Amino acid sequence: MSSCNNSIPQPLIFVLAGIPGLEFSHGWFSVPFFLVLVVAVIGNATILCIIRVEKSLHEPMFLLLAMLSVVDLSLVSVTVPRMLGIFWMNAKEISFNACLTQMFFIPSFYVMESGVLLAMAFDRFVAIWHPLRYTTVLSNSLLAKMALAVLARAVAVLTPAPILVKRLESFQTHIIAYSYCAYMAVVQIACGDLSDHIVYGLMVIVASVGFDLFFIILSYGLILHAVFRIPSWEARGKAFSTCGSHLCVIALFYSPVIFSVLAQVLCYHMAPHLQIIIDNLYFLVPPMINPLIYGARTKQMREWVLRIFHCEGD
Repeated sequence: MSSCNNSIPQPLIFVLAGIPGLEFSHGWFSVPFFLVLVVAVIGNATILCIIRVEKSLHEPMFLLLAMLSVVDLSLVSVTVPRMLGIFWMNAKEISFNACLTQMFFIPSFYVMESGVLLAMAFDRFVAIWHPLRYTTVLSNSLLAKMALAVLARAVAVLTPAPILVKRLESFQTHIIAYSYCAYMAVVQIACGDLSDHIVYGLMVIVASVGFDLFFIILSYGLILHAVFRIPSWEARGKAFSTCGSHLCVIALFYSPVIFSVLAQVLCYHMAPHLQIIIDNLYFLVPPMINPLIYGARTKQMREWVLRIFHCEGD
């Protein structure tokens, strides 16, 4: 139960604080945020163009990579421009309805990315356990169903968030101590019994990231079991190399979440600005790094990128 001695009715306008306590450094923060946007857009657009043009890449692994790039582009598009508006032009005001929209779309794309990573883990599992049936099992129809399932899960899990916030009638303040309209950041400034909102927030984490991470770990446990049954060390190394890029992306994507959860479990209270910076890493770093990892570690991607630079050099 939050204390609200001087509560205000549901405001028409919220004010996003950006990174509270570091307002004087907003100009400096804008530089890496802008670079993230540029690299993410160029990198993911390049991957999408290569996969579309090169017919030999129209296979399950690369089609899933294309899905990941679409989600990454969507994620940076709904987060970074608004943050740059705060850092560059002090455009901190956001309407209540726009806040609800942002509250739905930002975590939705994050949940979608987690779902695509789970689908990619299944792809690697099939490739190693059933290599001869790989293209048969992972048919285009199954990939389409997986994409629809990822989309439907995100919509089903995140739709209640703006509905629940819309029902909040009074608030302690209209200032959101965050760089975007995060669900829990808005709930924390609301008045009344918030236990249902806290339970819902935990359910979202468990039903999305927790579920996906559990089955990703299970998939790679089975993959390791299959790989260590291969007698040849050379064949084992080749099998591991096919999973290398995906493992790097998984580690990058889930590390901030695991760090935040462990900090809360161990009762380590981070400074608010540090918590916000770490939370921003959820949405900013993977879209920038993912295309670099796949571009550097995937032979077909590497060859195409080198071909592009060679043509430009000529």
